Amino acid sequence: MRSVEKLISPESDYYTYHPSAIASRVYLYPISVGDFFYEPGYSLNRSRFDSYLLMYIAQGSCRFTVSGEEPRTVPAGKYILMDCYRPQSYSFDVPTEALWLHFDGCNARNYFEQITELHGQVLTAGDRFSPAAGIRSILQTFRDSHTLHEAPVSNTITEMLQSLLETDSGEGNGANRTYAIERARSYISRHYADPVTLEELAERANLSPYHFTRVFAAETGFTPHQYLLAARLSAAKYFLCSQELPSIKEIALRCGFHSESSFCTTFRKWENMTPSQYRAMAFHTDAL
Repeated sequence: MRSVEKLISPESDYYTYHPSAIASRVYLYPISVGDFFYEPGYSLNRSRFDSYLLMYIAQGSCRFTVSGEEPRTVPAGKYILMDCYRPQSYSFDVPTEALWLHFDGCNARNYFEQITELHGQVLTAGDRFSPAAGIRSILQTFRDSHTLHEAPVSNTITEMLQSLLETDSGEGNGANRTYAIERARSYISRHYADPVTLEELAERANLSPYHFTRVFAAETGFTPHQYLLAARLSAAKYFLCSQELPSIKEIALRCGFHSESSFCTTFRKWENMTPSQYRAMAFHTDAL
């Protein structure tokens, strides 16, 4: 469809989409997508448009603000990620081409919050996937009048958001940082029974303990210590629900706790029940 808005070149095109009921429940999906050529003076002020907006400035620049925040100017080559459930506005002072995608769906808000918490709303994509290429791919599907297959398109949008999540925030390469945290998590999963230290994990990630803790928390939502406890408790719950039925003390030692009492205290704090109660619930017996 060709745009007929004032101060948008007639060569601009866009398409709208309504997801299936299944896509609404389990996928990320496009709501509208376009390639617009804005003329100087174009502006849009909107109180709400239920979706998230990813915009790539291919040429020119964009000036935008959300919910009364200070306006920001975004140059060519950058992305803008907006929560359009909140008031938003954007305008163009110079001729600008922008690729844009309004999307929503399962985990859309979680992605938005994680990306913007780590990197803000003005973004540079990581190396793993080009979000601009993803927008063009979705746009071309509509241009060619091809059937839009919702699962693959959801995967494409996920790849786009993941690339933004792994962007470089000025503290080193984002993809390398994510890989370092994934390696640390993998190490914890294999060595949760050992006396793992923060210094050891940070050294493996080639980061200072302070920076490692901050990055780990941003990537996982846990401090390294919390994640180690969670890994130990996950293993403990597996043993508590196994037919092997080891003793509570044996489980505590297998899972890296110094004593049965420290294990029981931690388990109760995290799970709001004792290990014996958890086991009884698994096997439908009275708690010990």
